[in-house]
Amino acid sequence: MCTAGFDQGTKEWARADLTIGQPEAVIDGYWDWELAMNDGAAFSRLRGSQVLLSLIALGALIVLGVMAHRTRPEQHLRRIALAVIAGGAIGNVIDRIRDGAVTDFVRWKAGGHMWPIFNVADVALVIGVILLFVDGFLERRRERDPRPALP
Repeated sequence: MCTAGFDQGTKEWARADLTIGQPEAVIDGYWDWELAMNDGAAFSRLRGSQVLLSLIALGALIVLGVMAHRTRPEQHLRRIALAVIAGGAIGNVIDRIRDGAVTDFVRWKAGGHMWPIFNVADVALVIGVILLFVDGFLERRRERDPRPALP
C-alpha cells in the first residue's frame, strides 16, 4: 500500500497546486509539472471507457493476487514486483472510480519531443514489469546453473 499511498499523495498535491494545461518548469526544457486528467488508458487510448477500464484494472488486481499467492517464500524479487504493480494499479483505479479520470502531472521532454504525461502509479507499473522481467531472467539462469546459493 506504500506505492498507492505515495501515488495518491502526489496526485492530491498536483490537483491542489497545479492548473490543467499550465506547465510549471522543474528543469527548463526537460521536465515540467503539468496537470492533466486522463479519462483513457495508456497514452489516452479508450477515452471515456471508465467502467471498462476500472473492470480491467480490478481483474488485473485479482490476477496479481493469485500470482502473488502462488509465489514461493524465496521468490522475493517476484513478490516485490507484483506488489509494486498492484500498488500502481490501485493508485490509478482509485482515481478512475473517484474522479472518472486518472490524475497525471509529470511531463518529460527533450528538444521537440514530449513524452505523454504520467504519474507515480505509472512509474510503479513500469518498474514492477521490469522487475518481473529481471526475476524471470534470473530464474532461468538459476535453472541452468543449479549450484546451491552461498549461505
